[in-house]
Amino acid sequence: MKKLEVYDPPMCCSSGVCGPKVDPVLPRFAGDLEWVKAQGVAVARYNLAHQPMAFAENAAVRDALEKEDIGCLPLILVEGQIVSRGAYPEREALSAWLDIGPVARPFTPDASKSRCGCGTSVGSNVHNSECC
Repeated sequence: MKKLEVYDPPMCCSSGVCGPKVDPVLPRFAGDLEWVKAQGVAVARYNLAHQPMAFAENAAVRDALEKEDIGCLPLILVEGQIVSRGAYPEREALSAWLDIGPVARPFTPDASKSRCGCGTSVGSNVHNSECC
């Protein structure tokens, strides 16, 4: 089983939905981590404000912090090796680093492209199984 570790900067929670201003990257990344877990990857996430010992006990993380201060956070490690620093990666990058895929995204309909014509003609009794 592959292992992914996330070392977050100090914050009140990893979801990012607390406080007056929500960073949309954090909920997206949390969802991507759930997807990674569903692919069979072991995920560990550490917050500097709540788990400082996890940062001190990992030599690679400790070295990055000593050289770059907290600007290097978040640090993303795969199998103990730093693969990303200073930003939360997209799902596609996680997939490539962990050699999992294809990347599945939730279906989002495009309202500008109608395939069925439902409601396009007044009084139409035709029902298309692709819609409605």
